[in-house]
This record gives sequence, C-alpha cells and structure tokens, in this order.
Amino acid sequence: MTDIITGLYMSPLELLAVLGAVALVVARWFPVAARPRVTIAAGVVLVLSAIVLSVAGIRWQVLPVLAGAAFALPFALSPFMRRRSGRPAWRARWWLALPGSAACVGLIATGPVAAWSFPVPVFPEPSGRFAVGTRVVQWTDPHRSETFTADRGDRRRVVVQLWYPAEESPAGARRAQYLGRTEHEARIVSDALARQVGLPGFLVDGIPRAHTRSVFDAAVAGRSGRFPVVLLSPGSGGVRTQNTAWAEELASHGYVVAALDHPYDSAAVVLNDGRAIHTRTASTGDRDKDNRLAAGWTAVRAADLSFVLTQLNRLDRGEIAGPLTGRLDTSRVAVTGHSMGGAAALQAARQDGRFDAVIDLDGYPHGPTSPSLRQPTLALTQAITPATDPHYIPRLAKVLKLSAATSYRLTIPGAAHLTFMDGPLYLPPVPSVVGSLGRIESPRVVAATTLAFLDTTLRHTPGDLAGVLSAYGDLSVYRPGNSG
Repeated sequence: MTDIITGLYMSPLELLAVLGAVALVVARWFPVAARPRVTIAAGVVLVLSAIVLSVAGIRWQVLPVLAGAAFALPFALSPFMRRRSGRPAWRARWWLALPGSAACVGLIATGPVAAWSFPVPVFPEPSGRFAVGTRVVQWTDPHRSETFTADRGDRRRVVVQLWYPAEESPAGARRAQYLGRTEHEARIVSDALARQVGLPGFLVDGIPRAHTRSVFDAAVAGRSGRFPVVLLSPGSGGVRTQNTAWAEELASHGYVVAALDHPYDSAAVVLNDGRAIHTRTASTGDRDKDNRLAAGWTAVRAADLSFVLTQLNRLDRGEIAGPLTGRLDTSRVAVTGHSMGGAAALQAARQDGRFDAVIDLDGYPHGPTSPSLRQPTLALTQAITPATDPHYIPRLAKVLKLSAATSYRLTIPGAAHLTFMDGPLYLPPVPSVVGSLGRIESPRVVAATTLAFLDTTLRHTPGDLAGVLSAYGDLSVYRPGNSG
C-alpha cells in the first residue's frame, strides 16, 4: 500500500477513489456537453483505483466510498445504455435527483471521516541528531519460575525491543513495522489489543499497516561513546511497542530505550518460535481484590525490569552477542512505565539501586510504598477531573513526598491517560480517551518533558529543570524533608 498522506490519513490511491466516486455522482449536474466525458473519466479512475487497492489491500474505510459510487453508477450509466438501445435518454428531474446525489456524496464522505478517525498512524520524525535503529531480543530468566503457568519447569521469558542511535540507513531502506517484527505479528498484536478494549478488530486494521521511523538492525552510530539506558514497562495489557514514537525520539537524542513485553500480562506476546501468548490478567470489579492482584502483577513486572537490566549489563560486557556490546552506559539508567508499568517502575527502583532515575507516566502506585525511593522521580499525570480516581493523586503525592531525592509531579492540561503512549496517533481524537493536545502535540509534549528530566538526572546537563517542566503544566516539586 502506498504511503499515507499526513493530515488526510489516506493514500493517493484512496484519494483517487474518493475523487472518482464524487465525480461520478456530480457528473449529472455538469452541463449537458460535459456529462459524458466527466462520467467516463470518473468511472475509469474509480475502477482502476479500486482494482489496485484490492490487490494492495483495501481498508474498510474505503468501502463506504465504493458503496456510494455503486449506488450512483446505474443512474450515471443509464443515459448511455438507453442511447445504445435506441431509446431516448431519461433523466430524473432535479428535485428527485438532488436528494439521491446528496445521499451518495454523504456516504462517500464517511470514508475520509473514518480514515481520519481510525488512521494508519503516521509517526513523527525524531528531532535528534541520530537516526534510529531497532531490534528485538528474547531472554529467559533461569532463576525465576513462570508464575502464570502450572508447569514448575517453565522459566520466565521476556521479549524486549531496543531502540538505539544509529547510522543513517541507505536511501529506500524499509522502515520497521509497527507492533511487530512482521505484519503477521503486528496483526496478532493489533487484534489482541482490540479484543482487550472490546473493539472489533477491523476498526483498527490501520495499525498493523504502519511503519515507524526506525530501521530494523541498522548499524549503531559510531564514534559517539556509550549511551544512557532507559527501560520501559507498558500499561496493563500493553505491549512493548506502545510508546514507539517516544522511544524513537529518545533514541534520536542519544539514549538506548529497552521496552518490555510481559508475557501473560501484555495483550499478546509473539515468541521467537512463533507462538503467541495472550493475557491472563483481568479485573474482577472488586476494588480490594483488584488492588491485591495489581500489586502481584506489578511485582512480576518489577522483577522483569531488573532482569532485563542484568541482561543489558551482560550485553554491554559481551557475554551476550549483539551490536550494542560496549555501547551501553549501564551506570546511567532510568526506569519508566505507563499506567501499571509506572507502578512497576516505582517498585523496581525501590528494590534495585542500579536504577538512577524514575519516570511514571500516569501510573497509580500499586503495592507497598516502602522502602522510600532514593532516585529522582518524574510523575506525569493527566488532567485531573471529577472522574479521576480520588485515591490517585494523594497516593502518588505520598510516594513522592517520602522520596530521598527531589521529585516532580507534572499535571499536563489537555492530557488523558492514553496521551502518554501512541494512542493519539491512531485512535479517534476523543478528548476523554486521548486528550485534547492533538496527534502532533501529544507525543511532542511527553517526549520534551521526559527528555528534559533525563538530560538533567542522567547526563547532569545544567539548567532549570523546574522552570522547563512548569512551562508544560501544573508542577509540584517534592524535596527531601519538604512536603512539596
């Protein structure tokens, strides 16, 4: 399928089909001498674009366009057919034809509206000086049993995607598939994510068609020393790729991002052997029971994060083969997460002193609040409304107040829970779901605030961090011994 045109969220072929369909409908309103030419040209454009789209893979958003054209086609061709049969041409009076034409145009128009509402995501161009490479690895922890299965010999596995600073790839290099290593894997993951939120899979069929800004297995950027490392745990049921736009932006600025799939928690995890593991976590509707379950799932995720950091240390030392050997600065590591992943990041930092900074992307702090955090922490939260869980901000503030390091809570106006991942790029722009910042501004704000925090805490870049953060929203600063 050809590239999607940014802003219109349709490919050139799809736009041709729309234009051909509209021209076919409105040809009846052209001057008599021009009608045959317009009708024939519109029909040829429509048929050819429909044939090519059928071969390349037609999206459901184009079906209303074809339906509207199909309704108009008999009326458009009727004058030609009657002439060929020797009968006089017949045309409906304008007051009869106008409602039919309006209905057909309205049906055709639902195609572009649907494409805009459920688009093939277009990823923002990273703003840093590095190109971005990506690769996927699978690691097994020999010291941990898989708690989600009954087989005591089953060891805990994680699938990790790395985004890293890379050399410029050759012109025409194929960009990495979104949601998976292949389109087949991407469709498995996309269907699982749709089922998880109760959507028919076809509504989001644009997601597995998308390609990102990174290139699989691109050469690591040379002569740039070692790169600080950022680990990411996705939200409940989330997948390793859910923050791709953010990960690519960080990698373009010289960070290595390692995002995890948590098997039996993530909606779908496709292993190296092709097997797909689907989620086994689900809410019960009982708050107390759900809190206990969430604390247990958070503990598993925190252990996954620590294990992956151990593996990254081994990779850097050459104990695991890979192009990033000798290029990871594992003395400068941040742990991050969205939603439940944010809770896991907080827990991992409490338990593992190798993490130097924490970013919680709108995550409720499940589990114990002790020991106190020793690392600087940035908590980004959605706009607080009457519908916000009343326990959320007080509990988050408690965690940050207990910290032994200066921490920050930034509430971003116009942000919703899904603002902090790739959702705004491919979901309908409903403020209560993805916020009101928009498809361009949402990833920019999240990346800008987290980059400012990472540059200060991991690279010790001088500057007024509180001043930078406060430009994006309502900032609370929690200093040791101060209530904030």
